[in-house]
Amino acid sequence: MSKLKSLATQTALYGLGSMLPRFLNFLLLPLHTKSMFTTAQYGDITNLMAIVGVVNVIYMFGMETAYFRFSNQQGADPRKIFNMAQTVVVGISLTVSSLCLIFNKHIAAALDQKDHPEFIVWLVAVMLIDALVAIPFAQLRQQNKALKFATYKIANVAILIGLNLYFLKVNYRPQVGIGYVFLANLIANAFFVAAFAKTLVQWRPTWSRTLSPQMIRYAYPIMLTGLAGMTNEFFSRTTLGYWLPNGFYGHMSNKDALGIFGACYKFAVFMNLGIQAFRYAAEPFFFSNANDKNSPDLFAKVNHYFVVAGCIVLLGISLNLDIIKYFIGNEFREGLDIVPILLLAYLFLGIYYNTSVWFKLTSKTYVGTIITLAGVAITFLGNYCLIPIYGYLGSSWAAFLCYFAMTVICIWLGQKHYPIPYTYGKDLLYIIATMLTVFLVHQINITNQVWASAFHIAATIVFIGICVLLAARDLAKKTA
Repeated sequence: MSKLKSLATQTALYGLGSMLPRFLNFLLLPLHTKSMFTTAQYGDITNLMAIVGVVNVIYMFGMETAYFRFSNQQGADPRKIFNMAQTVVVGISLTVSSLCLIFNKHIAAALDQKDHPEFIVWLVAVMLIDALVAIPFAQLRQQNKALKFATYKIANVAILIGLNLYFLKVNYRPQVGIGYVFLANLIANAFFVAAFAKTLVQWRPTWSRTLSPQMIRYAYPIMLTGLAGMTNEFFSRTTLGYWLPNGFYGHMSNKDALGIFGACYKFAVFMNLGIQAFRYAAEPFFFSNANDKNSPDLFAKVNHYFVVAGCIVLLGISLNLDIIKYFIGNEFREGLDIVPILLLAYLFLGIYYNTSVWFKLTSKTYVGTIITLAGVAITFLGNYCLIPIYGYLGSSWAAFLCYFAMTVICIWLGQKHYPIPYTYGKDLLYIIATMLTVFLVHQINITNQVWASAFHIAATIVFIGICVLLAARDLAKKTA
């Protein structure tokens, strides 16, 4: 029980450092979609940022998880492990960044930004800084310095918001356009370099003939697993423009559809942020408790309460879209039907991250590669088959199919190598009940907006109350 409370506390602190900044960043959505950019322009932002997400995973190369794994081994020197992990990340990120800068004009042309090769330069610099501070941030997590982690993240987003307001409302020049979004990210990220200046100066490039290759072998499947999630977003966003038949939505172009999809995708990010906050706390937690004889039961409880929390987020956002929709411009709102589907998809992605603990603890990370390849194949085929029929709704279902399949495969293989008594039936019942509640509530048509919103809020509160009561009763049984 004390371990669960500790994990919950750490998750809350990391949530402060990841969810609060992203929520503050989310407040930029009205600025971008209501007053500054067209649906087509926002489509360009969506496309470029999706690519940045994919490349970022390559830059990190799974070294954060490798750092946790190897620094927790008996007799390990955490400082040496830090230096080795940082050496790999810096080496990879500098190599890829150099290639991108050399070919920036070609890349810009390929991404339909031939008049703005500087966008590529700015985004490469953003990714390089992200890579430089990835292991220092992991070190804060390893040392349980969640408050410091949160402070840095919040400060970064505060700077980002201020720069967006300055560039777009005070110093706006049309010839730069969406480039201000990227430039603001770059300047805000420079804060991280200053914050970790001491750590970065103390880093010494280190390579061990035995340990460094072991870390790379452990890490690269983690990187491929991370690519599954980003590939899903990448395919769903970029291929929408290619596989959506011309005139599918009649009144708008494919780039407009991509802009709408990208804006509505932002609402589903709240589930992803919860997952990210949980992962920040859970990865060190899993490794530090791996040798406990009761760890399988503990991990099963962690996953169950994660599912309960995820269902609350899913229902809370899905039922209250009639209020939340005002964060985006009116022309973007027709795509809001995708939000519940994407929230469900991200919930299964979170369950996958939880259940993937078995191959990380047993050093069978190559299994992640197999599962990743299956997920990428499902994503590709799902988008190829469903986008021409259902548009961006089909792309959302492809995301769900990918993450659901990855979760099922991971659990099936995991029970053979590292059995954990997950409460499959109970967890699935929570998910089904949540989606059924969302469906039934939306069938009740209340024309008065005030009464409709009041009903949706009341339904959300009742659902949360039921979940809390059931969780409290479950905990009381286990501790009795």
